[in-house]
Amino acid sequence: MATHKLLLLAGDGIGPEIMAEMKRVLAWMEKAGVASFAIEEDLVGGSAYDAHGVAITDAAMDRAKAADAVFLAAVGGPKWAAVPYEVRPEAGLLRLRKDLGLFANLRPAICYPALADASSLKRDVVEGLDILIVRELTGGVYFGEPKTITDLGNGQKRAIDTQLYETYEIDRIARVAFELARTRRNLVTSSEKHNVMRSGVLWKEVVTQVHDADYADVKLEHNLADSLAMQLVRWPKQFDVIVTDNLFGDILSDIAAMLTGSLGMLPSASLGEADANGKRSAMYEPVHGSAPDIAGKGIANPIAMIGSLAMAMRYSFNQGDVADRIEKAISGVLDAGKRTADIKTEGCDVISTKAMGDALIAQLEAQG
Repeated sequence: MATHKLLLLAGDGIGPEIMAEMKRVLAWMEKAGVASFAIEEDLVGGSAYDAHGVAITDAAMDRAKAADAVFLAAVGGPKWAAVPYEVRPEAGLLRLRKDLGLFANLRPAICYPALADASSLKRDVVEGLDILIVRELTGGVYFGEPKTITDLGNGQKRAIDTQLYETYEIDRIARVAFELARTRRNLVTSSEKHNVMRSGVLWKEVVTQVHDADYADVKLEHNLADSLAMQLVRWPKQFDVIVTDNLFGDILSDIAAMLTGSLGMLPSASLGEADANGKRSAMYEPVHGSAPDIAGKGIANPIAMIGSLAMAMRYSFNQGDVADRIEKAISGVLDAGKRTADIKTEGCDVISTKAMGDALIAQLEAQG
């Protein structure tokens, strides 16, 4: 059995609490002979700033580059609101994405039947929802230059952020989306704003070229980002794989996440380019934030963190059967009526972070 080398970055807020529960699942997997791990841990975000004055150290980055997969729990919080912009907690996350070349962000939005009533939308709109948003992660307006604020005098300033994409960046993310669609329902919806943005014109052009040349068997649709946002809350089950840029992907994936009832439920994967052996740099993280208001109270939801482990088993370690077992355990816990506070419903059993970890491990053990 291969030993998977992991770097765990618990980060800030509820990060250490939910990471602790994922570590318990890792330990169970080793004990059960399901997988073998070599684990290192380090700091990121505000905790790294407090210890080292930076959001992530060069040494931690070296560990990340050497790992088969990186797991990040959460970064940020009001404690670090006044630190210099270049060392803010989120800078650690952005450096990981950039230095590891993590250009493809996969964010599933799955509505478990037991949680359909927790969504803000009607049950028939979200029950059975299973969509995947593929977000380009290392280009676009978050990284484009120039990025400046200029003092114009007389109390006026000018802020500039640059939306920048090149053909190869659009080409490679489109291929990821089409490949994934082939394993699902064979439908890709590409989203941009070609009606008002030149980057959108190029995006649509390149995605269409990639489709026509190599993926004509996959159905391709185009939908303007504002229209897609509306359709996500109107009838989300019409979509399968959505591919979009960094900015719109950030917004649309959060909308999709809330359709499921809670940000606390959803994992994500960020993948780099495959090397000659097919291995990709990879980072896995829940889509929720650091939730500093509940940090230390033992009530955070660890399901998204543990779901991120399932994604790693599927996308980094080619152990889809193990991923299925973890996801089945999550579903089993929810079907049994166990909830953390963020997903509580009438008549359910509201339990702590650790108790949720206990319940998930019990479900795994019950599978044999």
